[in-house]
Amino acid sequence: MKRTLIAGLLALAFSIPGYSYANHPNDIEANQWNLKDLYMDRAAWDKDAKHLETQLTQLEKCSGHLGSNAKQFKECLDLTNDILKRYARLANYAAQYRDQDTGNNAGQDIAQSAEILGSKVESASSFLRPELLTLGQKKIDAFLARDKSLAGYAFYLHDILRGSKHTLDKKGEELVATFGMATNAASAVYATLSNADMPWPKLKLSNGEEVVIDQSAYTKYRASGNRADRKLVFDAFWGKWKEFERSYGVTFYEQLKKDSAYAKVRNYPDSLTSALDGNDLPRAVYDTLVSQTQANLPTLHRYFQLRAKMLGVSDLRYYDIYPALVTGNYHYPIEDGVKLMLASVKPLGEDYVAAMTKATTERWMDVYPRPHKRSGAYMSGTAYDVHPYLLLNYNDDYESVSTLGHEWGHAMHSYLANKNQSFLNSDYPTFTAEIASTTNEVFLLDHMLKIAKTDDERLLYLGSALENLRGTFFRQAMFADFEREVHARVDKGESLTGEGLSKIYGDILKRYHGDKEGVMKIDDTYAVEWAYIPHFYNRFYVFQYATSIAAGSMFADEILKGEPGARDKYLNILKAGASAYPYDLVKNAGVDLASPAPYQAVFKRMNTIMDQIEAILAKRK
Repeated sequence: MKRTLIAGLLALAFSIPGYSYANHPNDIEANQWNLKDLYMDRAAWDKDAKHLETQLTQLEKCSGHLGSNAKQFKECLDLTNDILKRYARLANYAAQYRDQDTGNNAGQDIAQSAEILGSKVESASSFLRPELLTLGQKKIDAFLARDKSLAGYAFYLHDILRGSKHTLDKKGEELVATFGMATNAASAVYATLSNADMPWPKLKLSNGEEVVIDQSAYTKYRASGNRADRKLVFDAFWGKWKEFERSYGVTFYEQLKKDSAYAKVRNYPDSLTSALDGNDLPRAVYDTLVSQTQANLPTLHRYFQLRAKMLGVSDLRYYDIYPALVTGNYHYPIEDGVKLMLASVKPLGEDYVAAMTKATTERWMDVYPRPHKRSGAYMSGTAYDVHPYLLLNYNDDYESVSTLGHEWGHAMHSYLANKNQSFLNSDYPTFTAEIASTTNEVFLLDHMLKIAKTDDERLLYLGSALENLRGTFFRQAMFADFEREVHARVDKGESLTGEGLSKIYGDILKRYHGDKEGVMKIDDTYAVEWAYIPHFYNRFYVFQYATSIAAGSMFADEILKGEPGARDKYLNILKAGASAYPYDLVKNAGVDLASPAPYQAVFKRMNTIMDQIEAILAKRK
């Protein structure tokens, strides 16, 4: 099994910031996902969970006998494959049942049950890696040559053999698996506190409206057209996080120590090397991303200066980032959003469009916000024999349409990978996952600009694209910069408090936003933002958003230009799933993410969009 598979199944999320609560009474059932495609009810889930535990007992018989003969070898691999596939389905249902109502104790119960089950799976299968390494390359190759039906396991087996120096003996692997149940407290505490238990502040806006500024409301009202309201929202929201800075500091420091400990146990020099090695990613990819971003901060600063001009603000502040650059009566109900998305992906061919069209009618999505529903948006695609599921918090605005296209890019990636690969080769890593979503966003922008009727509409879409580049490239690269710094400190044995984390994050935040250059001023209270970011509990995850938008932009440009073979090269990456290492897949398709070229293309694209905006503005003088 892939080293990260079990740990990753309960995350099940390609997340982006959340959206506000809205009441959409019409077609309630049609706009909620149908979890009965996974299991009819909890009783059916429990029955399948018991079947899985029976399979785990059967798997124990493979321990010590894995390499007895080719027949035994294949039977044990087949059983392992079925166990992991079954657990993926169970984990999907549990996570999504919880996420549709985080205040429901039944959801917390089934999620915890799934986590316990996952630890049992990891423990029961812990013998596989060391035993396969004991068998060695020569014997495994002989089995592969003797039984051609083993071909689907070739990459999986090669990946295990590649990690030989980071794999412990059987006793060591069992010990690590056992500790798995006791080392998830940090992320669990964060999720519970930030989603369910935070005592959110209540405030009165300039129009007299009283609002509880929870995560969803913060996302809505931080974009208010009233600047005083934006400051009020920022001060209240981040002030509340600041009150819990010490607690979140303890929680995140425990996560950092856990990551460092596991890296040392598995004989890695540091946490970053450990994280990258899971998918055989060169360190140069991470370091090139950060260095290229740091060197091109003037492009980001140009955007902030343009934003200040369009907002009519002379002293840009951090709370001025989110309001739309263009306002107007633009509404996109989910039915319209789907139509726009389907029209935008036509460059990917008739088969792609037909499959997506059918899928959007089959209740794969939970569309609108509700009280206690998990904030944000994600796609979960590891229920191999069923279909992907998408959690949205759709608000009928253009940002929601963009999010829709983003998450359906993920869903189609899973659909194509599951259709073309075996289960073990279908669960693609984040490094390629975000390429599918960001490519679809580029297609959407291209389509919207083509159908825009006015310059105001064009400014809306261009401004959204700029904000997407800020949020998906520069912001994620900034997060990557922060993660590299704090993990390195803990790897060296340094301690970190909430206050210390805010100091590190605040320095990076101000540098990226041009505080010293006078581009934007950031209040010290807002430096507690690190505590708000859920991705930090999944080590070195966010940098892949930035690398993906770089690759996705290049692929989309080639396809839109009609370059020969461009569409097939791109779709082949999606169909490949996890059948090859992601860096190699992307590089073989013509994009080397360890080189400056893809990042330079992002900066060029961003400057081109700003040129277009400034040309429109110049006509109005």
